[in-house]
Amino acid sequence: MVCMLGFVWCCGEGSSDTVKRERGCYAMAGKGVGSVAKAVAEYQYPWREKLTKYKDELAKGVWGYWELGAWKPLSISARRRARLRKEVLLAGEDWPYDAERKEMKTRRKGHKCDRIAAEKRENTARMMEKMPEMLLDYKKRRWQKKMKEEDKAKS
Repeated sequence: MVCMLGFVWCCGEGSSDTVKRERGCYAMAGKGVGSVAKAVAEYQYPWREKLTKYKDELAKGVWGYWELGAWKPLSISARRRARLRKEVLLAGEDWPYDAERKEMKTRRKGHKCDRIAAEKRENTARMMEKMPEMLLDYKKRRWQKKMKEEDKAKS
């Protein structure tokens, strides 16, 4: 019987590992360890090669870019980009391709009607202070208009 790692078991399935070791039943033990190490090394993500391959594409942005008036997504998917970023950061290298972080908003948005109502109340209070001057200007304009009409009527 051959297991997944390539070991040959010559003993019956019911026997324990200690019995198999005593009988020397692992025929490919030396080669198996080497093949496992090779498989693990091949499986590891070659981030340096990927980083050099996609360097230009990663510099274009996180989601995509506009080219000649058309939106073009990146040639590397977001999942692969995230995996590459994770591998680079885990290796202790610097990842310069992140988007700039914006400042946090300190002012809470709230409901628009509440904000506008407060602004309207402030504006009304300011306008009420100016009201006597505005009334005098209005009366003066009306009086001037009346005088012009009387002058036209006389001439």
